Amino acid sequence: QVQLVESGGGLVQAGDSLRLSCAASGGTFSRSRMGWFRQAPGKEREFVAGIGWSGGSTSYEDSVKGQFTISRDNAKSTVYLQMNSLKPEDTAVYLCNYHSVFRKDYWGQGTQVTVSS
Repeated sequence: QVQLVESGGGLVQAGDSLRLSCAASGGTFSRSRMGWFRQAPGKEREFVAGIGWSGGSTSYEDSVKGQFTISRDNAKSTVYLQMNSLKPEDTAVYLCNYHSVFRKDYWGQGTQVTVSS
């Protein structure tokens, strides 16, 4: 059973940076695609960024391109989301997604990011 634990969220001011981490256990992390999603109050969950198993392929939601960077460390079974120049509209619960080689999705509990203006 795959388990995901996110960390790194918090309350910051507009323009600040945060680095989220998601540590995975119980699966074949190095062969799985990983991603970050977010869900703001009253809104649907939305894709933020994804990364292929080797780290060579990344994708981003248009509004975060150039602002967020996803990366992974397969030796540590951890995926990261570096978020720069944060804006109040980035406020949300950020969730880690693990897409296994068997095409099954797992989710973490989420970490709250709050950006004050």
